[in-house]
Amino acid sequence: MNPLLPPLDEIVIGGVAFLIVFYFLAKVLLPRIRKTLEERTDAIEGGLARAEEAQAEAQAELLRHRAELIDARREAGRLTAEGRERGAAALAELRAEGARIKDEIVASGHAQIEADRRQASMVVRQDLGKLATDLAGRIVGESLRDEALQRRIVDRFLDDLDQQSLVTSK
Repeated sequence: MNPLLPPLDEIVIGGVAFLIVFYFLAKVLLPRIRKTLEERTDAIEGGLARAEEAQAEAQAELLRHRAELIDARREAGRLTAEGRERGAAALAELRAEGARIKDEIVASGHAQIEADRRQASMVVRQDLGKLATDLAGRIVGESLRDEALQRRIVDRFLDDLDQQSLVTSK
């Protein structure tokens, strides 16, 4: 016998055992393996489909957000322009109010100056009249104590001076 070849009964038992294992693998394990591979393939393909769907949704959401951002920027620009217009209107209003108040203050100042000038003129007339009558009384040597007479004389004198100043100023 050949030492390299196993005995025939071992070959038969080994062949039968191989066929039993092959049958068991072909009928029981191989369908389970195929089923598992198909499930994995479906899961992978489904995952890819879901990933593509999610990516499409994300892209749509990104476009929607960009559109909202553009709208928000337009609204911000509109509000900024509106704010500038309101600010300019308020500034113009404040300037007009300031000019009005300034004119009132200037007019009040002119009126006060005119009143002060009149009062000073009256005081000067009175003082000048008193001094003039005292001086005239000393020159004439008589007392000019009659107030009505003093006023008429002083008023006539001052009116003559005013007339002369008007004529010379023209």
